[in-house]
Amino acid sequence: MNKIIEKIQYRFNSANIVEQFIYINVALFLLTFLINSFSFLMNQSDTFIFDWFSLPADFENFISKPWTIITYGFLHGGFLHILFNLIVLFYFGNLFLDFFSKKDFLMYYFSGIVAGGIIFMLSYTYFPALKNDHSYLVGASAGITSILVGIATKIPSYALHFRFIGSVKLWYIAVGFILLDIIQIPISNTGGHLAHLGGALIGFILTNQIYNVNNTGGLFSSLFKSNKQKPLKTVYKKQRKTTNSAIKTDEQQLKIDQILDKISKSGYETLTKDEKEFLFSVGKK
Repeated sequence: MNKIIEKIQYRFNSANIVEQFIYINVALFLLTFLINSFSFLMNQSDTFIFDWFSLPADFENFISKPWTIITYGFLHGGFLHILFNLIVLFYFGNLFLDFFSKKDFLMYYFSGIVAGGIIFMLSYTYFPALKNDHSYLVGASAGITSILVGIATKIPSYALHFRFIGSVKLWYIAVGFILLDIIQIPISNTGGHLAHLGGALIGFILTNQIYNVNNTGGLFSSLFKSNKQKPLKTVYKKQRKTTNSAIKTDEQQLKIDQILDKISKSGYETLTKDEKEFLFSVGKK
């Protein structure tokens, strides 16, 4: 038994942050399932976990259980619910880590969950169609949507290759997820789909405004960028330094072009670790 526990601990500690969150969600799902099964056998309420850790739709209940703005993101309503969420988290979460840090992942994930929860409660407070509906929210979808939209905003033209379909740009996938949520709002799980949109919004804002897409200050700020040119200054430098700098810049640009050409032909997954690190370092400058 101890060896099994040690093996699980080793796998968890050696995993990246995305895989660790997958393990946590699976463990909590199994724990919830076991508790509900035991409660059923003891003829007790099997909604104990959801009563205390899911996010209520009304603010009055939320005030008495403020922790639910986070804990709801670690509960799932069924096997298919958690399976779909974790598949999306695995693929897009690992892609996210190729361009962002572990700290960024945590910020996007939890910001998406909080934003989704707030949108959920506001919707049930102000939309007439939802006011008399006593509901609750569970699932990590809002946080995962924040991750998906965040990375799609960072590298919108990045293409994923699907068998029988071909290459699909990342921003197409993000827009597809958003449209599916919008379409399903009047059909079922209205609050859940609105929460997903809250996660999508915060993912877009974080990348566009805080992390400055393409280092231009974000898409919004670029609209207000001044076109006024600064006065020319005469700077005297040694010719050798200027030449060396120009050569270095040309070599760097050539390497960038070669890597981008490789991505367009074979996909990002074919890049070596050094090539990925080079792209990341250039993007941070």
